[in-house]
Amino acid sequence: MEIRGKSAVITGGGSGIGRAVAIRLANEGASVVVADVDAAGGAAVVHEIEKAGGKAVFVGADVTREADTRNMLDTAVQKFGRLDILHNNAGIGTGAPGFPIVEPARWHLVIEIDLQAVILGTGLASLIMEKQGGGVIINTASMAGLYPHRQDAVYGAAKGGVVNFTHSLAFWASEKKIRVNCICPGIVDTPLVRRGLEQAAQHGIKSWMPSKIIQPEEIADAVTELVRNESLFGCSMEVRPSGRHIVDPRPAPGSKR
Repeated sequence: MEIRGKSAVITGGGSGIGRAVAIRLANEGASVVVADVDAAGGAAVVHEIEKAGGKAVFVGADVTREADTRNMLDTAVQKFGRLDILHNNAGIGTGAPGFPIVEPARWHLVIEIDLQAVILGTGLASLIMEKQGGGVIINTASMAGLYPHRQDAVYGAAKGGVVNFTHSLAFWASEKKIRVNCICPGIVDTPLVRRGLEQAAQHGIKSWMPSKIIQPEEIADAVTELVRNESLFGCSMEVRPSGRHIVDPRPAPGSKR
């Protein structure tokens, strides 16, 4: 998909990966809806985009709420005429002292934001995109969704759900003209990760920060590739400090799978 002239919604767009993706897509010529519960952070990203000559608007949105999710998607159509790209990016971790000691309400919230909200956003966006002839949806999963994640098993379970959900929607590319992919980063240098490390240290948990950490702008590069590359759908893209790798679960042509 050509990005210039398109309309995009980014959840969790007020910081970290969401901020980097919003700025990158705006620089590529897309009009961007920055959705976040953090009004100050979201407004700052919009200001940065507009200062550089781009188009953006902030929408306060709790992605676990259907009304908020509908509103952020409808805003793209109302302000920019279309909804071409959705990046379901908002997410949290369980946090120290971790599973199963941390209160169950926190586990539930991780599943709500990291998995259920992705399903909700994808479903509602698809109804809009299909009517206009197609679109692209990128879900932020994690390498924790592809491999065991001892530091946060609940987070890994949620992200594993995102990966399988994404893979299961490969058929949308042909039936709805909607390509759904997910991005699976390693550890990224974001405010969320930094806060998690501080919280872990307070509980005497050894730092799990690797010697080489991924920058949010590298994830924005990968997301841009997933938007542009028409051959990618129902796939995961691993992003490591050493580079990217496509996980494609689709059966090969002629396979009986």
